[in-house]
Amino acid sequence: AGQLVESGGGSVQAGGSLKLSCVFSGITYTRSCMSWFRQTPGNEREGVATIRVGGFTTYYADSVKGRFTISQDNAKNTVYLQMNSLKPEDTAMYYCAAVEGACTTNWWRKQYNYWGQGTQVTVLA
Repeated sequence: AGQLVESGGGSVQAGGSLKLSCVFSGITYTRSCMSWFRQTPGNEREGVATIRVGGFTTYYADSVKGRFTISQDNAKNTVYLQMNSLKPEDTAMYYCAAVEGACTTNWWRKQYNYWGQGTQVTVLA
């Protein structure tokens, strides 16, 4: 079975940066999409960014465009989320997730097959 493990969360002052990592294993799809989501208590989960595994297709939520960058290291089976110019409203639990198939423009609506346990990001005002 597939497994995803996130790391890199923490507390940072507004305007600062953090880099999240998601190491995945046991995912054998020919084609797959890895995404980052975030959620705060009482709110729906929000799609943040997505990347085609082994490819170049990426999509971002409007709220993070220009500030966040998703990337991957195929040799390490790792997907990253570089977060710059962080704002207090970026505070959330961040999850990575994997789904079989192409990364499409409605990537956040897909039924993801695998989820990590989450890593907390807190941005202090």
